[in-house]
Amino acid sequence: MRDCDILVAGCGPAGLSAAQYAARAGYSVIALDALAPGGQLLYIDEIENYPGKEKTSGYALAESLERQAVDFGVEILFSEATSVEKDGNAFVVHTSDGDISAKAVIWAAGARHRELGCEGEHEYQGKGVSYCATCDGPFFKGEDVVVVGGGDTALTDALYLSKICSKVTIVHRRQEFRGQKVLQDRVRAKDNIALELGRNVRSVSGDGRKVSSVTLDDGTEIKTSALFVFVGIEPNTEAVKDIVETDGGFIRTDGEMRTSLPGFFAAGDVRTTPFRQVVTAAGDGAVAAHSADHYIQNL
Repeated sequence: MRDCDILVAGCGPAGLSAAQYAARAGYSVIALDALAPGGQLLYIDEIENYPGKEKTSGYALAESLERQAVDFGVEILFSEATSVEKDGNAFVVHTSDGDISAKAVIWAAGARHRELGCEGEHEYQGKGVSYCATCDGPFFKGEDVVVVGGGDTALTDALYLSKICSKVTIVHRRQEFRGQKVLQDRVRAKDNIALELGRNVRSVSGDGRKVSSVTLDDGTEIKTSALFVFVGIEPNTEAVKDIVETDGGFIRTDGEMRTSLPGFFAAGDVRTTPFRQVVTAAGDGAVAAHSADHYIQNL
């Protein structure tokens, strides 16, 4: 069995931030990721609202975060944590490539956006298909966009987009929204928001480089520069849902990223948080590393 001081599950902004802060504090750190470091960053074409960074690609920022963590001494393993158990003062993390023992664990495995599963969705991710209005909305200033969903997030982000886009069309599979009534009223009062209720998006079309239209299940074609999908997200907590308290699948933490299990911390999109952005994930990671340091010092 391998061992380390702190094991970080996930190499998105939260995980890489936690890993570099922990390694910089002098701890041996192993960071796990089943795919490639970067997490959701790898699906973002351009980032312009990360403090101190002018426009950059998600890939470039991910690469920079990875390099910085490795330079501090973090060991990145391409493996997936399948379960975690606590044995006395140590954690045993079972992975797809063997077990790892750690004094503390930071779970930063992120969350995945629910997808529509329609034709063209994957092809145009990062090219007009987005799951974050505050991330990508400004790239479509003055243009027509489509929003899919009927909950609070969809309505809130549609209102946000209506301030910067020429027209916003909301497509929702039900005849009534699920979001708060106050949000529904604000949406209906907006002159540049159109509603397509009782409809589903059947396909996304474009020229291979960017989105140009979406087609609904009744055959209606809507010309658009972007499709924003807000049909929920699913946290990657399956491996730890039985050892820590969760809320709707998301891990409950306090302000110091501590969970219900001492020595087990959570950071980023995987935890209950009111705002999911690259900058907040990185901040979570730094706090989690600091808390893990304090925990180990007091073992």
